[in-house]
Amino acid sequence: WSLLSFAAPSIIMMVFMSLYTIVDGIFVSRFVGSNALSSLNIVYPVVNVAIAIAMMLASGGNAIISKYLGEGNKKRACESLTQFVTVCILVSLVIVVISQVFLTEISRLLGSNEVLLTDCKSYLGMVSLFIPACMLQTLFQMYLVTAGRPTMGLLLMIGAGIVNAVLDYVLIVICDMGVAGAALATGISQIVGSIIPIIYFLSDKSDVLKLQKARFNKDIIIKTCINGSSEMVTNMSMSLVNMLYNTQLMRLAGADGVAAYGVIMYANFIFAAIYLGYSMGSAPITSYNYGAGNHSELKNMLKKSLSLIAITGVCLTLISEFFSHPLINIFVGYDADLFAMTLHGFRLYAFVFLINGFNIWASSFFTALNNGVVSGMIAFLRTLLFQIGCIMLLPLVLGLNGIWMGVVVAEMLTLIVTVYFLRSRKNVYHY
Repeated sequence: WSLLSFAAPSIIMMVFMSLYTIVDGIFVSRFVGSNALSSLNIVYPVVNVAIAIAMMLASGGNAIISKYLGEGNKKRACESLTQFVTVCILVSLVIVVISQVFLTEISRLLGSNEVLLTDCKSYLGMVSLFIPACMLQTLFQMYLVTAGRPTMGLLLMIGAGIVNAVLDYVLIVICDMGVAGAALATGISQIVGSIIPIIYFLSDKSDVLKLQKARFNKDIIIKTCINGSSEMVTNMSMSLVNMLYNTQLMRLAGADGVAAYGVIMYANFIFAAIYLGYSMGSAPITSYNYGAGNHSELKNMLKKSLSLIAITGVCLTLISEFFSHPLINIFVGYDADLFAMTLHGFRLYAFVFLINGFNIWASSFFTALNNGVVSGMIAFLRTLLFQIGCIMLLPLVLGLNGIWMGVVVAEMLTLIVTVYFLRSRKNVYHY
C-alpha cells in the first residue's frame, strides 16, 4: 500500500495528461466534425516527437538525479537538473522553428490529403507554438516526483486539465475557432503546467532539488540521452507507427478509418497512462535503492510490481470489453457507420491491456537501474520493429482486422523478450 500511495499521484497525473488530447478530440468530433478529428490525429505525431525528447530527458535524467540523491550528492543532483531543463528549452525552440517553416510539407508527409490539409495546418501551426511549454511540463512532472512533491505535480495537472476543458468549450463552441481553438486551449493549459514548477524549483521552498548555476557537462547529457532512450523510442516510434496506421487506414477505410483509430487511441491513452504513471512513480524508488545498494528492496519492487500489473491488466481488459459501447459513444455517437467500425476495432484492440503493462514497466525498470541499452531494446522492439512488421503484414492476411490486432501481436512478441531480460539480468542487479 505504501508503494501504491507513492505511485498514485503519478498515475492520476498521467491520466489527466492523457485527457489533454482526449478532451480536444471530444470537442472537435462533436462540434467540428470527423474530418477535423482525422486532421488532428494526422499531425499529432509532431507533438509526440516533442514529448518523446522531453521523456528522454525526464526519465534518463531522473535516474541520474535519483542516483545522486541516493548517494547523498545533492549538489550534483541540482546541477544535473539545471542542465536538463536548459537542453529541453533549446531543443523545443528548434522544433518550433521547423514546424512553423514547414507546415504544409509536414502535414503532407504525415498523410494529409487536400480535403484535410487546411485543418492539419491550422492545428499544427497553433499547437507547435506551445512546444516549449509542452516539453517543460512533461519534464517537470517527473522531477517533481523525484523532489518528493508528487502531489504538487498532480494538482498542477488537474488544474491545467480544467483550464484546457474550459477553454475548449469557449474557443471551439462559443468562438467557433475549430481545430485552432483546440490547439490554443491545449497550449495555454500547458503554460500553467510549466511556469509554476520553474518558480518552485527557483524558490527556497524546494529543499531537495533547485535550479542553480551549472556548467555544461556533455558526458552527463550523453548518458542521460542513452539512459532515457527507451522512453524516447517509445514516444518517437508512436509518431512513425501512427503515420503508418493512418496510411494503411486511409487505403483500407478512408478518413473514417483514421477517425476510428484516433478514438481507439484516446481510450488507449487513458489505460496506458495508468501503467506509465505507475512506472514513473516507482522509478525513483528503484533508482534510489539501486544507488544505496538495497538489493532486498529491489527484489521486493519487482515482485510487487509484477503482481500489481497482472491484476490491473485483467481489470482494464474487462472494463474495455464491457464498457466499450459508452466509451465509443462519447466520440462518435452521431455517426452509425463510424461507430460500428470503431466499436469492432476497439474490442479487438482491448486485449492489448492484458500484456502491455509488463513491457511498459520493464522498460522503465531498466531505465531506473541505469541500463539504457536493455530498456531501449525493449522499447524499440515493442513500439517500432514488431509494430511496423505487424502493421505491414497482418492486413495482407486479415484485412482491416489486421490493423486492430497489430498492437496485440507486437506486445505478445515483446513480452517474450521482456521475460528473457528480467531473468537474464537477475544476478547482475541482485533482484
